[in-house]
Amino acid sequence: MIKEKIWTRDFVVVCLSSFFMFLTFYILATAFPLYVKDSMHGNQQQMGLAITIYVVGGVLGRPLSGMWADRFGKKRMTVIGLAVFLAACIAYFGANGMALFLAVRLVHGMSYAVASTASSAAATSLIPRSRQGEGVGYFSMFMSIAMAIGPALGLWLWKGKNVDVLLLAVCVIAALSLAFAMGMRAKGAKPELAGPTATVAADAGPKKGRLRWSDVIEPKALPISIVGFVVSFAYSSLSGFFAAFTEEIHQTHVTALFFVVFAVMIVASRPVIGRVFDRYKEHYLYYPGIALFAIGMIVLGQAHSAVAVLLTGAAMGIGYGALLPCFQTLAIKLAPEHRRGSATGTFFLMFDLGYGVGSYFMGMIASVSDYRMMYAGAGSIALLSVLFYVLLHHRRRTALPAPEARAKTA
Repeated sequence: MIKEKIWTRDFVVVCLSSFFMFLTFYILATAFPLYVKDSMHGNQQQMGLAITIYVVGGVLGRPLSGMWADRFGKKRMTVIGLAVFLAACIAYFGANGMALFLAVRLVHGMSYAVASTASSAAATSLIPRSRQGEGVGYFSMFMSIAMAIGPALGLWLWKGKNVDVLLLAVCVIAALSLAFAMGMRAKGAKPELAGPTATVAADAGPKKGRLRWSDVIEPKALPISIVGFVVSFAYSSLSGFFAAFTEEIHQTHVTALFFVVFAVMIVASRPVIGRVFDRYKEHYLYYPGIALFAIGMIVLGQAHSAVAVLLTGAAMGIGYGALLPCFQTLAIKLAPEHRRGSATGTFFLMFDLGYGVGSYFMGMIASVSDYRMMYAGAGSIALLSVLFYVLLHHRRRTALPAPEARAKTA
């Protein structure tokens, strides 16, 4: 049996476009809280607000972005989203004062929601169904690489505390993301509407007229997306507050290296994780993954040395690397094929919501106690996701069939 190809030209192009988009996100997610603290003299809650308001924009943009990708085309919506994304990066140059800064952050978050949903849907439509777990794993690997480079690059760009240097860099990177998206060759007909399921898909698709809740939210993707919300809530403590935490424990020399170790472990484990998902049940990824991620977070809060900090980064990297592609692939596979865009939008909507709400509440915890208590709380919240996973997915039998059953129905 010939193995279907994942690494096509268009798949590589959409991966590179997404990489530069996510790189911009992680640079600003790390640097902007420091900008608020150092240049705007903000407190921990205002530092968290710099992230939260961006995610609020994402939450506002997500519900419609999946439907737009399904209806108007994945490439078109990716390009439109990235064009506004770049314009927002440029607008930061004139965003003097907290109110205007937050207004631009809101628009930036909305454009990010549209572009990331459409590009993710485009990537999954290019992956053979028999290798969906592996392919989504490779696609999200580019996000992981951006996660490794972005925070370190953000800290380096902010080293001189010159916001113009920071913004010029992200404008160039955002322009590269747009350029790659424009180079993506769009398929003439939507592949998910071709073949014998076309009539069913057309009947089930969004109707013109009054907008319904089911047009923008994919119900079958919602349970696993709620689990993703809880994990994302806990993860928000890393990107927004880790630099301030290492300063508090006098380990600033490992701040950038932590994110490199975190992402290297994600990338190193990704090929194995993708194959495990395609060959076995998702439970084999979720339970070990959440244990490593949550326990690593709790131990991080008690770390006193550089070695301990980096070891927790390695453990959390493996855990998070198993969780994110597992959730995303499940959201796509549990939904009808013609609803891939809406399923992707539903997943990222809940993930963004968890990240935004989490950033604000983690800032509140840090402001009334300290960062050690914040990470203990974040790890406990991550463990709470097990309850949601069991109730909403595992026990309700919404899990995917075993590989043998999938093969019989293919």
